[in-house]
Amino acid sequence: MRRLRHLTNRHRAQSTNVALGWVLAFNAGAVNAGGYLVLQMYTSHMTGFASQLADGLVLDNLKMLLNALGAILSFMVGAAVCAILVNWGRERSLYSVYALPLMLEALMLLPFGLMGAATLSWQTPFAVPLTVLLLSFMMGLQNAVGSKTSGGSIRTTHMTGNITDLGMELGKLLWWNRRRRGTPAPLQPVPHHRGRMRIAAGLIGMFVLGSIAGALGFKFIGFFCVVPLATCLLAISLPPFLRDAQHSEELRGFFRKRGGR
Repeated sequence: MRRLRHLTNRHRAQSTNVALGWVLAFNAGAVNAGGYLVLQMYTSHMTGFASQLADGLVLDNLKMLLNALGAILSFMVGAAVCAILVNWGRERSLYSVYALPLMLEALMLLPFGLMGAATLSWQTPFAVPLTVLLLSFMMGLQNAVGSKTSGGSIRTTHMTGNITDLGMELGKLLWWNRRRRGTPAPLQPVPHHRGRMRIAAGLIGMFVLGSIAGALGFKFIGFFCVVPLATCLLAISLPPFLRDAQHSEELRGFFRKRGGR
């Protein structure tokens, strides 16, 4: 329990940032790949949606434009909600400052997994089911958590930056640091960063593993396969929240006020 608490508490270390990033990358891969089987959309892929937005404008395709706009806005709102929750927790010196957004994501995933295909029938003004907007919101929420905890160095819902980092470090590793003919002095050595390689490779690997698990889960189990993902998020977010519920006068006072209304 104590180790789980360390993953999402307000006191951060590089090791806990990386461990949390790997867990969230697995979760994002599972939601993204599994969601594609149901929706034919990758709900964490904002680069693709940004291009789709432009294509919709150029092709005068209102549905394409609205689909992309809905996903982008939902992702952005998710990131904004994460920032609000984190700052709310910091103001109250909560131990669970980074656990709150993940607990919200878990509580959103649970009904999604239990209600199943019924959520696909809920249409929105963006010409996509509510499911698309909810998954995009959750991916924005989660990606912001990884960014907040690591100071922007760890992203968990898209792999473009991680693959770029890994490629650059491999290039440095393969660079032959030797003195070239005709140079008056040795060239500046180009060192590679093993830690950065390990983090990037781990994030990519966990995202791919999560994608495999999500695709298999949706294929053979259906929507219920996201329930274990929600349970995992609750497992890492509840311990620090329960600690605050026991020791934080601010948190107890907040819930007493809300309960008395």
